[in-house]
Amino acid sequence: MVAASGGFVPVSAETISGALSRAYVNSPDLNQQRAATRAIDENVPKATSGYRPTITGQAQAGVQYLGTNASGRAINSHTTPGSFGLSVTQNIWNGNRTINGVRQADSQVLQSREQLRQSEQLLLANSAAAYMNVLRDTAILNLNNNNVEVLAEQLRLTQDRFKVGEVTRTDVAQAEASLAQGRANAVVSQATLQTSLAAYRQFIGIDARSLDPARPLERMVPRSLNDALNRSQAEHPLIQAALHNVDAAALAVKINEGALMPTVGVTGTLSRAYEQQGIVGMHATTASVIGSLSMPLYDGGLSYASIRQSKELLGQARLQADLQRDQIRANVISAWGQWDASARVIQSTQAAVRAAEIALNGVREEAKVGQRTTVEVLNQQQALLQSRVNLISAQRDRVVNSYALVSAVGQLTATTLGLRVNAYNPGIHYEQVKGKWFGTGIPDGR
Repeated sequence: MVAASGGFVPVSAETISGALSRAYVNSPDLNQQRAATRAIDENVPKATSGYRPTITGQAQAGVQYLGTNASGRAINSHTTPGSFGLSVTQNIWNGNRTINGVRQADSQVLQSREQLRQSEQLLLANSAAAYMNVLRDTAILNLNNNNVEVLAEQLRLTQDRFKVGEVTRTDVAQAEASLAQGRANAVVSQATLQTSLAAYRQFIGIDARSLDPARPLERMVPRSLNDALNRSQAEHPLIQAALHNVDAAALAVKINEGALMPTVGVTGTLSRAYEQQGIVGMHATTASVIGSLSMPLYDGGLSYASIRQSKELLGQARLQADLQRDQIRANVISAWGQWDASARVIQSTQAAVRAAEIALNGVREEAKVGQRTTVEVLNQQQALLQSRVNLISAQRDRVVNSYALVSAVGQLTATTLGLRVNAYNPGIHYEQVKGKWFGTGIPDGR
């Protein structure tokens, strides 16, 4: 496995599981998606409000002056008329628009939860890649730094041999050029590591210090490609979200069709008026309960256009679900291919490293007796370096590809990974708000 450079204390080293736990808890991206999911939950009580009465209170007060002239006598009066009342309206039936609206809101909630699960998968996969990139780039930097030391020693030996006439000035120049190139490669490796460290901070939330080697998710990888495909089609959050979107679109059709149906309701009023018509002491109380039936006849074609539009959107949602299935299938096949190939790549690069080590030792010994040139020694040194870099990259790819494959299947979550965190449960907020009748505060106290 890829390992970070020495000099760290193993006891305090960060593990990939710990890093993913930090990302899961602290990620602004995941937390904003959780907030978006909670906002979608509020669509349910908004839709449920159609079952509930609407209550309106009203009051008015004022001052009134009345002046008259009857039979030569002036009559003046000052009164303070006013009234207050209460009106309660209860919907009885509105073409099932309320019940379908509640069902649609529930489908939107389920869709948002699947989108949250996908955000969680992307975060964990990206965080795992960031973790492994730091390990890989740290190891490559160490290789390049060690290579500079080896090339510097090679240059010293070449200069010593030049002084005694065993090699030419060309050999010295070749050793100097290799050392300069090695130093340039080390500088590039340092810059690459800095980029990976920045990405680690972005996803994990803290600076990378000492990282333990990581292993691929062997236990979570499906047994075969067909198994992976079957799991993805049944469990992937993007497919599930697309199916919930189809349900919401189908319910939108029913809601718009309800606009063509009659509406039945009841309105009750109670009012109290005093000092009306300028008469002091004149009070009146009025109470009524009135049932109403409203039948839409024609609204200029608006309702019909809305119904046709919602049917087209339903067709689009179904096609999007099919498209999502195809996309997930392609992603799984690609991820499986990379996962399957990564094991063989590691075996090949390990064999290449062993062969390059043997070849370098042989070339060095042969160069001592004049059977090999300096440039051949330098070339073989670079071949060994490249083989070791390739092995480190292959080990990194094996781990990252395992996370990518599990994500492509749709099973990369904090729960399935066994992270030591309190898994976020979107159902808690849903239960807290779905039946609320009053209140502007949200469950977290804001």
